[in-house]
Amino acid sequence: MPGAGIYLDIQARAPWYWSDWKDAWNYRVLPATTLIFFANVLPGIAFSLDLIETTNLYGVSEVLLSSFMAAFIFSIFGAQPLTIAGVTGPITVFNKTIYDILLREVNPPNYLHFIGWVYLWAAIIHWVTAILNFCNFLKYVTLFSCDTFGFYVSWVYLQYGIQVLTRQMPQDPSDESEQGALVSIILALLMFCTAFVFQFAAESPLFHRHIRRFLADYGMPLSLVASSAMAYWGRFNFANPTTLPTGKAFLPAADRKWLVRFWQLEGKWVGIALPFGFILWILFFFDHNVSSLMAQGSQFPLRKPPGFHYDFFLLGVTTFVAGLLGLPAPNGLIPQAPIHTRSLLITGPPLKDDRDEETTVPTPVSRTATITATDGSSPKEIIPEDFQSYEKREVPVAVVEQRVSNLAQGSLCLVLLTGPLLHVLNLIPRGVLAGLFWYMGADALFSNGITHKIKYLLQDEHLTPRNEPLHNVRKSRIWLFIAVQLIGFGGTFAITQTIAAIGFPVIIMLLIPLRIYLIPRLPFTAPELAILDGPTASPFTMESVGGSL
Repeated sequence: MPGAGIYLDIQARAPWYWSDWKDAWNYRVLPATTLIFFANVLPGIAFSLDLIETTNLYGVSEVLLSSFMAAFIFSIFGAQPLTIAGVTGPITVFNKTIYDILLREVNPPNYLHFIGWVYLWAAIIHWVTAILNFCNFLKYVTLFSCDTFGFYVSWVYLQYGIQVLTRQMPQDPSDESEQGALVSIILALLMFCTAFVFQFAAESPLFHRHIRRFLADYGMPLSLVASSAMAYWGRFNFANPTTLPTGKAFLPAADRKWLVRFWQLEGKWVGIALPFGFILWILFFFDHNVSSLMAQGSQFPLRKPPGFHYDFFLLGVTTFVAGLLGLPAPNGLIPQAPIHTRSLLITGPPLKDDRDEETTVPTPVSRTATITATDGSSPKEIIPEDFQSYEKREVPVAVVEQRVSNLAQGSLCLVLLTGPLLHVLNLIPRGVLAGLFWYMGADALFSNGITHKIKYLLQDEHLTPRNEPLHNVRKSRIWLFIAVQLIGFGGTFAITQTIAAIGFPVIIMLLIPLRIYLIPRLPFTAPELAILDGPTASPFTMESVGGSL
């Protein structure tokens, strides 16, 4: 029945609403808030730099307000507050492409009025989608589509980090700003390497476990602050590297009013805005729902129900409000959404007990084995593959499922709009943001399913764990599955580099029928396909969309 999905989502989640606030009394909320604030707001601003500098109709205020609006609506009213929404690279590409298209017109319409109608049409389609239960289509979204799209997003982050630096390169070699560009490259490498050093230390047997946990929680923010401070140390300060732009506190760009009177748009442009709204709906349907699926992946021990239909209805509300205020429309973030859930993980021994939730339970193992040679030579010591790394039996046992961390990071975006903090934001060099893009892109790339399969194929078989499921799949079939995924990734990435970039959501959506109709016709056995692909989230999560295939 129409509206049944929304009703069932509210009915399932409502009993947990009070616990969503009560459960926030947990230390994990603090590092999760800090981490996701930096991982959300700074990339959002950096992604919008081209849009800001080209159109002069958007500013930092619009990006921050959009992030706050999304966090407020989804943390207060949403069914799944773990999903982080904000300004993404695809929406900035979408808005920038529309601006370029309208710029070619002899008598172009008011850009914000036109975008307002695009967002309104998209919002209406969002609402119809949610009411007619079309989110049940997510049962067809498997790891094939999520890994391919996640692989694309990872490379977008890596590419955009390079673009942030190349835009600072002077056209004239004698230009004094060349020193600033070189310093930006140094700061980007410093940010990238320092963040990974902290991550390596957090995952190593070095230091006390509390220190390792601190590095895991705050390594990235500390790297960002330290790299930004380095720009003002010694001779780096004289190079004057380019920093983030800022505007006036709580005021929109271009000295306009906050309310966009999009209803004043000429009638013919209202109709022209409809197909653009449909393309935006395709982008958000896949992008937001996939980010929500990844934030509720089967690797996370979640116990509270999701609500895809209801949340997609709310996404229509945020899209409409964004058009009304002249903001870039927010939606689910990859890789921020799964990073947020991961930062809220509670780890411990597999069996429930009263010990410290973060205690590592070591299992005594022999690090070496001695063999006696048959030729009479002295015994030799070997290190079996099972003993090459110390054994930790610490596993994820729970997630702090609550609404405060999302609301808090969004509220910090609003606080950042004040004059003094805008000045602090203006001190952050763009080179540091390039390093942040590289770190987040590389981190997401290392955990991607495509990367895991390629690593398996290139790895020495003797150093591959015996319980690796891919051992049961022919290598030729693994290569074939990866090839199909890389073709989908290549097509998506290639189209975003052309004038047809606005159509890239269509390519992304085609990944689903590609998986449904093409992959089963390729020479895979059923057991092989079950290992190579599978549901993104657990059966418990997929109940919201009618179960998984």
